[in-house]
Amino acid sequence: MFSNRPCEVGVSLENVTLGYERHPAVHHLSGTFCEGSLTALVGPNGAGKSTLLKGLMGLLSPLGGKINRRLAPAYLPQQAELDRSFPLTVEEVATFGLWKKIGIWRPITSTLLRQVQSALDSVGLSHFAKREIGSLSGGQFQRMLFARLLLQDAPLILLDEPFTAVDERTTRDLIALVKELHKEGRTIIAVLHDLEIIRIHFSETLLLARELVAWGPTSEVLTEEYLAKARALQEAWDERAPVCARNWNAA
Repeated sequence: MFSNRPCEVGVSLENVTLGYERHPAVHHLSGTFCEGSLTALVGPNGAGKSTLLKGLMGLLSPLGGKINRRLAPAYLPQQAELDRSFPLTVEEVATFGLWKKIGIWRPITSTLLRQVQSALDSVGLSHFAKREIGSLSGGQFQRMLFARLLLQDAPLILLDEPFTAVDERTTRDLIALVKELHKEGRTIIAVLHDLEIIRIHFSETLLLARELVAWGPTSEVLTEEYLAKARALQEAWDERAPVCARNWNAA
């Protein structure tokens, strides 16, 4: 099942296969993320959700097919992928969000510092600017990453498990922030696990089990039928399957 409504295309996928060492993690995926859409990316563990997000970001090249992205992206990775041992402050990490605008070597002006402070205010960290990141709780660390994301000011926002391992209040605050970014017209794609959050807050859902199961309005995708199909596909997947022959003309 795939909903293919007319829209301004933000990102399109043409028979995309993504993987590592030519072993597919996402297999022959086609479809369109409409500009200004709010999409949850959901599926069983190991279904290829984070792999797809990295492909959309440009961190992983397709083994086959094409990813056509019209919008500049900003990416929020999983916390587990980040090293919290570096002696950096909250302000310094948030400032990384300005790099595409100012480059590595240009100084941080007072105007830019005010932008950083405003982003920290937006996520409730106005008094944490000088704190080292190693002292933060999980929720505070995620708020800091969202401040960095805000400073990138990108039209396409890719979120990998943005509400995992954070407290309930932080989850509420970050959901409100995501919805505010969506109201501004940004295209948002988020890897999520909580089906209740998806049903309440995300209008579109892509259900993945290494291959497409369903993609469209959340109420039509998150059904028992499709969820059972996703579980069955993931359980049947052969990790020892042969490598994909790369289609050099399509990549």
